[in-house]
Amino acid sequence: MTAPALQALFDQGTPTPEQIQTFVESNGPFPIYADGQATFVFVGAADSVRWQHYIFGLPTSQEFNRLEGTDLWHLTVQLRKMSRIEYKLLIDYGDNAVLIRDPLNPLRARDPYGANSVCATAGYERPEWTWPSETTRAGRMETHKIYSEALGEDRYIQVYKPARFRESCRYPLLVVHDGTDYQRFSAFKIVLDNLIHRLEIPPMIVAFTDPGDRLREYAADPRHAKHIVEEVIPELEAHYNLEERALSRCIMGASFGGVASLSTAWRYPKAFGKLLLQSGSFAFTDIGTHHRGPAFDPVVEFMNEFRKSPGRPAEKIYMSCGIYESLIYENRSMVPLLQECGISVRFEEARDGHNWENWRDRLRGGLSWLFPGPLWMIYE
Repeated sequence: MTAPALQALFDQGTPTPEQIQTFVESNGPFPIYADGQATFVFVGAADSVRWQHYIFGLPTSQEFNRLEGTDLWHLTVQLRKMSRIEYKLLIDYGDNAVLIRDPLNPLRARDPYGANSVCATAGYERPEWTWPSETTRAGRMETHKIYSEALGEDRYIQVYKPARFRESCRYPLLVVHDGTDYQRFSAFKIVLDNLIHRLEIPPMIVAFTDPGDRLREYAADPRHAKHIVEEVIPELEAHYNLEERALSRCIMGASFGGVASLSTAWRYPKAFGKLLLQSGSFAFTDIGTHHRGPAFDPVVEFMNEFRKSPGRPAEKIYMSCGIYESLIYENRSMVPLLQECGISVRFEEARDGHNWENWRDRLRGGLSWLFPGPLWMIYE
């Protein structure tokens, strides 16, 4: 089944290049979404065109159909409402194949590796609180350089100070793994400015940290936990008037950053009262071996140990994960385990994948539940 507009083009017989151009101009941007189906279109000479997507559970690569006698290629797939999917097109020219963003789709999502095209189905909109606002007063960023004895190298910490910051006030603390990427690809500073301005979260100090060798350091490395708790926290306490209660302190991260957050709180159970874990790479084995590659070996070792003896790494934990991620099973399985330990857990799923904009869209839900501001104090 194809989109009605495309079917109407087919019904004309073999369309001319001019008719194809008119169709593209009249019906774009693509994909066209209707009745639970998305229709992708590509126009150009090629030997084959494939849709390369990031949806766990579907074949990663799906082939377009070519309208005979033309350079028009099309693919129609079933997609749920309120879905957000990142993808590329694999164009095969015979001697070589290239992976490109969809030329007929202006929607883009950036990440550390470049950018992807985005298919957003009916019901999905980028949250308005993720956009810059002229009426929102902006916080300030400061940079601290410290030498880490635990890691044997210099580290830089970017610290967010809220608008209307006062030296005499005490502030909650949020420590963010992959801090630079969260700012670049998840609009984190903009989100903080907006949510604080709207009284959805209280003013807070936010420390954006970055790794060296990320896959090694974030894979439950005890040296990293020591660096955060015994080096970063004292540096922040020396420069900012922070609330001392563990419940006023949170550590967060996504993917391997989620593992680093959990392992740090587990190794230092009184350091943080709250965790914000997004699409955590919580791979484990109940029997046999895992199949995620050698980078996950220390993660699996830690997670197996954690599942045997979770302790109480925090009092409140917010978790989120996309249902189109391969990690959805592991994240779902963590919820009852944590709740059995007496931890208050909120878990949110979204029709999205393992990407920075999924994590961006969940920030309001996580931050406002962990740190409810005056707005929620009044209306909840």
